[in-house]
Amino acid sequence: MISSARPAARRFAALLGTAVLTLAAAGCGATTGAGSATGEVTSITALDYYTDATEHAQWGERLNACGRTVDVKVEHTSVPGTSLIPKVLQQASSRTLPDLLMLDNPDLQQIARTGALTPLDRYGVDAGGFTEGILSAGTYQGKVYGLAPTVSTVALFYNKDMLAEAGVAVPRTWDELRTAAQKLTRPGRYGMALDANAGFEGTWQFMPFLWSNGGDETRLDSPQAAQALRLWVDLVKSGSMSRSVLNWDQSDVHDQFVAGKAAMMVNGPWRIHAMEQAENLHWGVAPLPVPRAGLTPVTPLGGEVWTVPQTASKERQEKAARVLACLNTPDNMLTLAKQYLTVPSRSAVAARYAEQVPSMAAFVRSVENARSRTARLGVKWPAAATGIYTAIQSALTGEQTPEEALKRAQQIATRS
Repeated sequence: MISSARPAARRFAALLGTAVLTLAAAGCGATTGAGSATGEVTSITALDYYTDATEHAQWGERLNACGRTVDVKVEHTSVPGTSLIPKVLQQASSRTLPDLLMLDNPDLQQIARTGALTPLDRYGVDAGGFTEGILSAGTYQGKVYGLAPTVSTVALFYNKDMLAEAGVAVPRTWDELRTAAQKLTRPGRYGMALDANAGFEGTWQFMPFLWSNGGDETRLDSPQAAQALRLWVDLVKSGSMSRSVLNWDQSDVHDQFVAGKAAMMVNGPWRIHAMEQAENLHWGVAPLPVPRAGLTPVTPLGGEVWTVPQTASKERQEKAARVLACLNTPDNMLTLAKQYLTVPSRSAVAARYAEQVPSMAAFVRSVENARSRTARLGVKWPAAATGIYTAIQSALTGEQTPEEALKRAQQIATRS
């Protein structure tokens, strides 16, 4: 499963304006191409970024299993993650969109804005039982365009042996995190590790600290945002966190943790399979610490949504929508969640899942209050994300104070 902090959103600044004009001129509702077949529909096309051979095959089986329920074969194509959005924009302008399209959830609003997608209520797709945050990830201007069978988020992984040896409890507040990280730090090992790199993964990992403190990406220069960034600065300055976090991605953070060079880390459930293979690694996972006792962590939602693009064939759209609905049945959600260690998107299914897979319980709890990255800013999200990771870099290197760095971040986020 591809990490859901992918930097796909960066590409839109250059591409989106042209795409909107091109699609408006072409008239998306009158497209031909992939959906132009007439008569009985016996096959539909699907596009995603699951290029790993095993994952591609698994998704192909799942799509065709759902296809059989509506008497169609699904012709499944995968392209690299960095190629998906440029390909979708090109297909939209040339009127060759697939019948079923997977998108990383932060990309949905920007594609929906072009007119390339159809709202799912047109086909009677059941969107009941999803949390508000998960529905928001697939919504544009009040209409649901995409649904995610499962989602992901981040939590706090910890080395049980190291915490026990140091006499440290799993931290639940920021003060406890500072203290625990310091006690766990010793030569060759840092107490805490996270991803603070100059990219959207760095922003992704900072959002829980910003949001849980009452901060908001609509006002990055707020005291709440500065307090959150100050926490990261303090961890680096105290020596409890390596300065190298400025260059680490989530895979690097995982490697540090597995190698015993970090006692705690912020990461997602997609790392669990690899950790289960590590010898003599006894780990646990808990919700991320919050500013004060009694607060609930607010984390970002990751995951991919499935959508039905605009094509010339209403019959193909109907079939595609029924396959999409099949992917989002409770049974399929549960199967996919267990297969990829993600969280079922319907709350009732997620609750059952947490009982069956205890290592995912912390992620299930976090998803209940998780937020879509585009919920506040919509298509303006990439600019804010750029401002945030720029501020993180400036503050952690000591180039600027958190307040100064976030003032600059706000300027970047609101730059026209």
